[in-house]
Amino acid sequence: MADEVLWAIDPRGVATVTLNRPAVNNAYDGALIQGLHDAMDALGGESGLRIVVLKGNGRHFQAGADLAWISGVAKQSPQENERVSRLTAEAIRRLDTCPVPTLALIHGGCFGGGTGIAAACDVVVASEDAIFSISETRWGLMAGIILPQLCQAMGLRQVRRYALTGERFGAAEARRLGLVHEMCPTGGLEEAGKKIIEAVLMNAPAVTRSTKLRALGSARAFIDEGEFRDLIDEHARARQQDEASEGLASFREKRKPGWYPG
Repeated sequence: MADEVLWAIDPRGVATVTLNRPAVNNAYDGALIQGLHDAMDALGGESGLRIVVLKGNGRHFQAGADLAWISGVAKQSPQENERVSRLTAEAIRRLDTCPVPTLALIHGGCFGGGTGIAAACDVVVASEDAIFSISETRWGLMAGIILPQLCQAMGLRQVRRYALTGERFGAAEARRLGLVHEMCPTGGLEEAGKKIIEAVLMNAPAVTRSTKLRALGSARAFIDEGEFRDLIDEHARARQQDEASEGLASFREKRKPGWYPG
């Protein structure tokens, strides 16, 4: 489990958190989600922390949920499904409200939950090869726990298109929509990221933290506990419905789902 997410912090207070399941395109499972929590727990104890940088090992940033794992979870009890959804939702919320600036460096595929990670970060840089999609509906699943962050990042109008169609879109379109702040040449993420890191390090730490939290408060971007519970419940229940069973089966069998006409 410790290898699912790698983290390190340098003497400047720059932390790097790396998703590390390259064999499955960094698709998330229970261990990766727990790894994110463990990294955030460890970094939360670092008094000199200034910025958190998120990356993905291998060919892709993050390919959404590990659908084989999701299929296994769906067969378990409603209580276990709720626990898994809560752990997932809390990881996104912790990224969203992390008191220091967060920077996502995105290359290759960024699908499903990966778009939620991007939307929860303060700054997103994508290389020209990046491809995005809010893909949950294709598999009969529910993107509810990342929709608040996506609506904040992209706006409701754009989420209504891309979350309802599951279409893929490139880095240039992601920048136009507001999900991405900056696009760089393929292979240029490290250099582009350095500029953002240097800009953050030039700023006073305490007021940077206060500014971030005040901005979230002013935009009413904090999710209250009642809504948070509803998001978790809906996310967990969708995983155990017939549509999810059929969507996941269509993935395994490499075919169109039964709801496709004809």
